[in-house]
Amino acid sequence: MLAKDNSEIITFLKDLEAQQKNLKMDLFRTCWYMRGGVTLDEAYNLSPSERELISALVKDNLETTKKTGQPFF
Repeated sequence: MLAKDNSEIITFLKDLEAQQKNLKMDLFRTCWYMRGGVTLDEAYNLSPSERELISALVKDNLETTKKTGQPFF
């Protein structure tokens, strides 16, 4: 059924808003970790799989710096 009541529409829109906020936070975080190596415009053009790869790389680097005691920030 295509018809939705107001509460279903509001719930759907709030979910989309939360997804948008999470995506923006991921993009900002990527730009911050890349220290200018990726601009925000470039980050918006990354595919989901590219964002996942960058996140995995950042996670690996964080773990390595924790193990070695080297500064990350």
